[in-house]
Amino acid sequence: MADTETPSGPDLAQGVPLADLLDGHMLAGHVGQDAVLLARVGREFFAVGAQCTHYHGPLAEGLLVGDTVRCPWHHACFSLRTGEALRAPAFSALDCWSVEQRDGKVLVKDKRSGRPSVRPRSGAAPERIVIVGGGAAGFAAAEMLRRQQFPGSIVMLSDDEAAPVDRPNLSKDYLAGTAPEEWVPLQSSDFYTEKNIDLRLRASVASIDRGARQIVLGDGSRVAYDRLLLATGAEPVRLAIPGADQPHVHVLRSLADSRAIIEGAKNAKRAVVIGASFIGLEVAASLSHRQIEVHVVAPEKAPMERLVGPEIGAFVRALHEEHGVVFHLEDTASAIDGKRVTLTRGGRLDADLVVVGIGVRPRLSLAETAGLAIDRGVSVDAWLQTSDPNIFAAGDIARWPDPHCGHAIRVEHWVVAERQGQVAALNLLGLREKFDQVPFFWSQHYDVPIKYVGHAERWERIEVDGDINGRDCLVRFLQAGRTLAVASIYRDIASLQAELAMERGRQAR
Repeated sequence: MADTETPSGPDLAQGVPLADLLDGHMLAGHVGQDAVLLARVGREFFAVGAQCTHYHGPLAEGLLVGDTVRCPWHHACFSLRTGEALRAPAFSALDCWSVEQRDGKVLVKDKRSGRPSVRPRSGAAPERIVIVGGGAAGFAAAEMLRRQQFPGSIVMLSDDEAAPVDRPNLSKDYLAGTAPEEWVPLQSSDFYTEKNIDLRLRASVASIDRGARQIVLGDGSRVAYDRLLLATGAEPVRLAIPGADQPHVHVLRSLADSRAIIEGAKNAKRAVVIGASFIGLEVAASLSHRQIEVHVVAPEKAPMERLVGPEIGAFVRALHEEHGVVFHLEDTASAIDGKRVTLTRGGRLDADLVVVGIGVRPRLSLAETAGLAIDRGVSVDAWLQTSDPNIFAAGDIARWPDPHCGHAIRVEHWVVAERQGQVAALNLLGLREKFDQVPFFWSQHYDVPIKYVGHAERWERIEVDGDINGRDCLVRFLQAGRTLAVASIYRDIASLQAELAMERGRQAR
């Protein structure tokens, strides 16, 4: 907050009447120039920073759950007692203030330092932890290990050339040109030095010597571990058609990929996006924002139909068409001849820039050659432990027993990977915490956010509460009378309530 900006809401240092803050309610105000959230839980009052430390979402518009508050934008969760960021995508804690009751008022007093919760450990703690992967899960695990005051060695091996980045930004604001590159890293390079995390970039891992508990690198050197986290993520599926290897044809996964697309967009007048996934359409929106004519080619009848159904798919298509995007659905690309994309149904599209977003596949080869159990992903138990008790897996590669679906699932959501990394870190330390969180992701299309909680690979029917085209809706995906997943547009509290209901084992109604 700028020094010249006047904070909104009441001056909480002067106090508010006790009767004005009911049990289970929150109030946004300020103390001096600091925006502060005052919350009441039973007879207790808490005061913490009013904005989520992820993207500065207004916590007063979120949901109180016990002595925690959940952000309405991307479902981060914070402790009201300590300010600790309990769930990704937030990692930094909220500031905390002391609270007093006097003369029928609640007054917020001095700022105090919060204390992150450190779980008591049982059993022998490891001395050496190795993390293979520099994405969401790997970063979250390393951060949580140090937050839990793990004193041992952490080696993080990443084959990327960049330190862990906020990957959702690569297809959204950064690609659109509305966010600077300094927003992209999850932490500065100083973070890894200060936390004594040995981050090794451009590190090629050749194999795992399970007997010796060593990682074998591509140059033949070895890194010993007591416990190992595999967080190798996924890689983009590439087009197997003539011309797909040309310099102006791109995929999007890394910061280098996003930079290359931005460079190609500088002189592009027309772009073709192959694939109508969330990533493909976010790319389409970002390139459209750069005043480039965008065409989308995909085999579906409606964009994202397999994930969010035909109703939201039709809405997303219309939204993109409002911004000039042209769709070529129920069609595929058969060749890229120079700067011309040939379609299977016979059409041709000129393209200065081509971006392929037809999905990703989990990077399983390291786990497979190590002899770990594989089932359309690396099989893990509820504690994210693989068939080797010293090896855990998290993120896009992990297939875990989901209590909400009733069977094992693997998902490729950014927030899920971060949260699995956090839970895996606790279990690397022997804390035995189950991963039972409800999957969540969000996607941004121009000014319209779509939130999705749960997991529905298939459904029998869809129930729509509200108006999809009016950008005010909650959409439920049901199977055998159970709500498996909920998508929403501008229904933030309802989305949080659906997530909580799933956690508590009830239908999201």
